[in-house]
Amino acid sequence: MINSKNTLPILDCFLFELEDGTLSVTVSDSETTMVTTLEVNESDANGRFAIVAKTLLDALKEIPEQPLTFDVNVETYEVGVQYQNGKYSLMAQNADEFPQSVTPGDNSVRVEMDAEILLGGINRAIFATADDELRPVMNGIYFDITTEDITMVASDGHKLVRCKTLAAKGNERAAFILPKKPATLLKNLLPKEQGSVSIEFDERNAVFVLASYRMVCRLIEGRYPNYNSVIPQNNPHKVIVDRMQLIGALRRVSIFSSQASSLIKLRMQENQIVISAQDIDFSTSAEETQICQYAGTPMSIGFKSTFLIDILNNISAEEVVIELADPSRAGVVVPVEQAEDEDLLMLLMPMMLND
Repeated sequence: MINSKNTLPILDCFLFELEDGTLSVTVSDSETTMVTTLEVNESDANGRFAIVAKTLLDALKEIPEQPLTFDVNVETYEVGVQYQNGKYSLMAQNADEFPQSVTPGDNSVRVEMDAEILLGGINRAIFATADDELRPVMNGIYFDITTEDITMVASDGHKLVRCKTLAAKGNERAAFILPKKPATLLKNLLPKEQGSVSIEFDERNAVFVLASYRMVCRLIEGRYPNYNSVIPQNNPHKVIVDRMQLIGALRRVSIFSSQASSLIKLRMQENQIVISAQDIDFSTSAEETQICQYAGTPMSIGFKSTFLIDILNNISAEEVVIELADPSRAGVVVPVEQAEDEDLLMLLMPMMLND
């Protein structure tokens, strides 16, 4: 969570605030702030101070699990940490320099989501976000909230993920773009959480309240592109294939693809899919045939193998449907059986084949 190069030196610190036996620990990089609370065994006064995070973490991880006693002099900022057979001495800093946490304005929108559903959406979408300095709106996960459902979308222009859940909804139409860093923090925290997550946001900031954490983050401002307009509505050619077998074939064949393009070719013919790749520079090639369900006219399409493997890895169904129109139009990948209350769709732009 802590940046390696912070503009404010105080942001290299943990902020500790002790009040009536509850210790809250805050960390921030000025864009994203995370707070967690824990009960202390005993304390004799309230107070707040900041300690450089790296020193503290490096020191504490060398001590086996045991109770620790912190003695803090709030006037000189000297800190003593006592453990079973030793002690550390270090200096704290004035907590007043730590930036105040923001709260969403009066016009904020609030939604509730089950922790598991939020995690599922973030897990499946985050790989498709972009790193585009010119179009920052593409660098996050777009939350599209309606009175019937919530859709999480991510795209980098080559691949797109649309994960819609009917198990959560808003009271009004609203949307926000969650940056990649807070999304990654949530991805790491949510597996340990049960129950629901409350999200409150305005046009600039969002607050996520979990059972034991509170995260405030700056949102990406701007208008997200109309993602539904790029999803083809009826791709006539449909291939049903075993997901894990296809991933295995793609991994094996892609070793022989051109390192510059990672291009692999899929050729569909009656109940067969031929996966092939070649690297003309090194005179290497590979081809593998797999059984699938396909009844359309034979056709070939090229994809970047790493992107297609990513997409297949982020779907959990045993079988997937690859829906295609022609070699120049986007392919759509969906699970054969959607999970309950869910509509998951992934899209991949093709690469031109030379033949």
